[in-house]
Amino acid sequence: MNKSKFKTIGILGGMGPEATLSLFGLIIKATPATCDQEHIPVIINSNPIIPDRTRHLVYDEESPLPYLVEGAKMLESCGAGMILIPCNTAHFYVPRIEMEISVPVLHMPQLACAHIAAEARVSGATFPEQGVPVGILATTGTIRTGLYQGFLDKNGLCPVIPTETEQESLVMEAVYGKEGVKAGFHDKPAKLLSEAAAILVSRGARYIIAGCTEIPLVLSREMVAVPLVNSMEVLANKAVEVASEGFYR
Repeated sequence: MNKSKFKTIGILGGMGPEATLSLFGLIIKATPATCDQEHIPVIINSNPIIPDRTRHLVYDEESPLPYLVEGAKMLESCGAGMILIPCNTAHFYVPRIEMEISVPVLHMPQLACAHIAAEARVSGATFPEQGVPVGILATTGTIRTGLYQGFLDKNGLCPVIPTETEQESLVMEAVYGKEGVKAGFHDKPAKLLSEAAAILVSRGARYIIAGCTEIPLVLSREMVAVPLVNSMEVLANKAVEVASEGFYR
């Protein structure tokens, strides 16, 4: 059997399954292959029983860490040369996961913030002294851990987040509500997230981060008045770059 010319991508998924499917599709879309053999090997471990990350971080319910470590080890043992996690909140646990494995986890929030900083520099637009205002649409777990706020600050960007009321009634309702994305609905979540994005834009946000992997499943770029950055798309593009090591140039 011929050995692949690429590093194998491992996806630690199931959080949720539709986001996992979307990431795989984004990897395929980002790959400039001309035939089957020029695509990158991908191993998917989709484990939907992993405890909810926000429920653990906000309400101190069961930790997902043992499940995440087990899944990462499984991917490594199957030959993954890197691991991608299609769940932003789960990146809070990445330092602990990396202590248990010898392959890197590509850090989605870190990559997304660096991407926005690069885009802002290229645009040449004039921005406030405190940095480019960037709105964050993410779960309460992600917001409270400061995952995006920290990386935005490091890149000279200024976080703009919803109020607690807006976070619960718009963002969390869109993701976790009875008619939310995780329940398989799209229309109502799209309206709620569009409203949340508009509020952040009204407060000065020049970019909006789709900082929950369920959000870009329903919120399109056409629904937001400023550039909408799909963190999962940024992750997919970087994974293809790392896995191919210049093969497509």
